[in-house]
Formats: sequence, C-alpha cells, structure tokens
Amino acid sequence: MNEIGGTPLFFLEFGDIVVYFTPFTLTLFLLALVFTVFVLISRPERQIDIAFGADAFYAKVISLPELRFRRFMSIACGLACMGAMVTGDVFDFTLLVSLVGICNVGIVAAVKSRHVQNAAYQYGLVALAGTVPLFSAAAMVAATTGTLSMIELAKDAVAIPLAARALLVLGVMGEGMAPFYAAKAEMFRAPGAPYVIMCSLSSLLIFLRVAEVILLL
Repeated sequence: MNEIGGTPLFFLEFGDIVVYFTPFTLTLFLLALVFTVFVLISRPERQIDIAFGADAFYAKVISLPELRFRRFMSIACGLACMGAMVTGDVFDFTLLVSLVGICNVGIVAAVKSRHVQNAAYQYGLVALAGTVPLFSAAAMVAATTGTLSMIELAKDAVAIPLAARALLVLGVMGEGMAPFYAAKAEMFRAPGAPYVIMCSLSSLLIFLRVAEVILLL
C-alpha cells in the first residue's frame, strides 16, 4: 500500500470494507471529532445586525425547534465526516460524502429566512447532481478493477481509469458544495455558529481526504 498519509497505524478489514488509520487520516478524524463534541456542548451565538442610518442593532434569536434540528444535523454531519476520514472503501467513502452534503444543506435549510432557504434549495440541487458522478466513479472502479478496497487499489498492478478519478473529484465538489456555495453570501449570513461553521469545516476535511484518496489510487 502506498504510504501517502504516512505509515498505516491500524487496519480493520471485512472483505472490501476497510477501516484504517494513518497519521494523516487520524489527524483529520480527530479534528472532526473535536468539533463535533464542540457542537454538542455549545450554545449557538446570536447574530447581530446593524441598522444603517440609525444608532441601533438587533439580535436574531434561534428558536428551540430550529436549534434542536440544526444541532442534530451538525452532529450527523460530524459523524459522517469522521467516517469519511477513516474508511478504506471507495463506495463507503462516496456514501459518507453524500451524507455530509445532505447534512450541510439541512443545517442551512432550517434557518427561518427566505434568502437563506433559497440558497439551501439551490445547493440542494447541486448536491443532488453531484451524486451522479460520485457514485458513477465508485461503479467504474468496481467494474474495471473488481474491488473497492483502497488497499487493493493502491497496488501498482491495479490500473484505475482516469475518468473514475475525475468523476470522484467532480462528485465531491458537488456534495461538498465548494467552491459552489462560496458564490452565495446567504450561506455565510445564516445565523447560529458553530452549526454553520460545520459546513465549512466538513468541506475542508472532505477535500483534504479526497486529495489523499486520488493520490493513493
């Protein structure tokens, strides 16, 4: 196995289903774990809006039902992100990445604002479209190599089509909503950190992980 992320520290194999830790994936896993715990125990902040032309400001308060739903989606996003960091199976990786995309849309869509919900709807369509190349990449890898295990795919004797790598990156871009979501300010204006920050953190971790996966394959 190519040691892109460092010397493997732990393997757990169930056929093609593999869980493994390297210094790189362990670091990403711990980052996702720490922030998920932070989301679990913290209270959301109140977003402050300034009234221009007047000496006034007001705070947006998050209702209890909205808080509970967004906290649930943030925790689910953190768990899916942790799984994506340590999985050694291409299909499980694509499945967990798609779950991260769903959770990110849910975190933003729960905000009671027409502009924010409109942005969440648009990126929901992007994430939905991203599942096509994402799972197509996993299907292409399985069809051409006969395995989905990254341990087997990392061997020099296994030839993986370039199109599969390209589709995997394209699918992750759609599910991770980056760089697409950066074009919409409403995604960043959604009140209630640290929940909204989970979108950016999970996107960063997924992109770091997919870079390792591409180099590994």
